[in-house]
Amino acid sequence: MTVRTTAPTAATRLLDAFEGVIGIPLPVRVRCWDGSEAGADADLTVVFRNRRAIRRVLWSPNELGFVRAYVSGDLEIDGDIFRLLTLPQLVDRLGKLSLRRPDRRIVLRSLATFLRLAGPGLPPRPPSVEVSRRRGAKHTKARDASSVSHHYDVGNDFYRLFLGPTMVYSCGYWDRQPKSSGDSGTLDDAQIDKLDLICRKLGLGPGMRLLDIGCGWGSMALHAAEKYDVSVVGITLSREQCQWARARVEEAGLTDRIEIRVQDYRDVADGPYDAISSIGMSEHVGASALPGYAAKLFGLLKPEGRLLNHAIASVVAREGGNGNGLIDNYIFPDGEVLPLSRTVDAFERAGLEVRDTEALREHYALTLRAWVDRLRDSWDDAVRLVGGERARTWLLYLAASALGFEEKDRLTIHQVLAVRPSDDGSSGLPRTRSLWLG
Repeated sequence: MTVRTTAPTAATRLLDAFEGVIGIPLPVRVRCWDGSEAGADADLTVVFRNRRAIRRVLWSPNELGFVRAYVSGDLEIDGDIFRLLTLPQLVDRLGKLSLRRPDRRIVLRSLATFLRLAGPGLPPRPPSVEVSRRRGAKHTKARDASSVSHHYDVGNDFYRLFLGPTMVYSCGYWDRQPKSSGDSGTLDDAQIDKLDLICRKLGLGPGMRLLDIGCGWGSMALHAAEKYDVSVVGITLSREQCQWARARVEEAGLTDRIEIRVQDYRDVADGPYDAISSIGMSEHVGASALPGYAAKLFGLLKPEGRLLNHAIASVVAREGGNGNGLIDNYIFPDGEVLPLSRTVDAFERAGLEVRDTEALREHYALTLRAWVDRLRDSWDDAVRLVGGERARTWLLYLAASALGFEEKDRLTIHQVLAVRPSDDGSSGLPRTRSLWLG
């Protein structure tokens, strides 16, 4: 435990308590509501603006407690948020290197210090942007629509701050030749290249009909219609996305070839389609509904029609959702990140033939880092548009997600290309990847 030579302040007592619990010194500085500071002269300072921040952590001593403290503004970060989010891993490594083990009496004394510093009081009310009580069975149409609205209907102008002019909210494809060391092109380049990669994998061409499930702000539909001369039906459950996408389609003069609907994929009944793209959407489907999702897409495809499913996957199966933390309570209610094997199995059982899968884990880490930079650069506008709580939620989410894709054994992302074979077994695909990529 760190040796103190002055009278204990709130900061010294709090830092001593934390270090007593984990058994090693923390490489951070702590600042408290009384103006006191303690800890190493580090480039990361954790600011407890009030006692309520400690109460939030005590009542929920897990990820959710920290998230509530940060999102509410009771706890602030003075320094790089990435440093804070990597702190648990650093502490774990330091603990393994240290021969010291927390003493039970010190741990109990630390807990008593937390209680005294927190002060009396009931559990603080959760931040207003936390998901309230959910109604209906999981993955019903009504509940899915409510979950999607929570995530996407927060203002198109807010999303534009970090997505930029492409308005593409999924992993980019960083395929440009670097102009200098560490340079892989721009985020906008990566998003355009991703859309084009998907179009080529789907083998799009003049006269074809594409269904874009979870069409977002219409970027895939516009790219496919403009560059590959196809007709597109784009569906979303977000009314704000639909409004924005329709305006873009009208501005581009493509209303005769692109239709944007507010519609659940389960309600699409105007197949068959030559191709289907599902980009960053199937994470909302869930394990229980995945077989029905696969069967529905199979039924909407023509024989030899192709499906491109672009989705986050867990490296280790985490059944039942994202747990009691940031993602499930603030970002993607009811979202489920499943292992790639579950998706492939569902597709094959539905009659689809999986022909290719491409992992883009490092690409998503680059994309998320770029989003974080854009959001921080536009911070004042973000707070003005959606308020401090929601802006902090998104910064925390994007930064944590970037680390999730950079670290092994946590998250990855795959583009799965599947085809509905014809009755005689023909896939319609050229024999090699180089041929069907064009």
